[in-house]
Amino acid sequence: MTIEYDAPADPVAFETRYADEHIPLVRTIPGLRRFVLSHPRAAGGSAPYLVAELWWDDEAAFKAALATPEMAATGEHAQGSGTTWRSFVGEVQDCL
Repeated sequence: MTIEYDAPADPVAFETRYADEHIPLVRTIPGLRRFVLSHPRAAGGSAPYLVAELWWDDEAAFKAALATPEMAATGEHAQGSGTTWRSFVGEVQDCL
């Protein structure tokens, strides 16, 4: 799962809330194997403010996580993030 956050009106408040509240919630999601963040920079274009990637072992583990109260609480918390966001899911291909 990939989540892209647009630039918040108040970056300091967003970063504080994300670090102090949201990351701890994400870490409670069952089956989560990897959770990484990046602040991408675009060369001559636009980029999201923040990108979060959440990884599970397989689709079954991801689907099971979607049905948990921890995932619901995390999604609810994201609604009050102070910015807009989009999430994407799909098959991942390892190209190395």
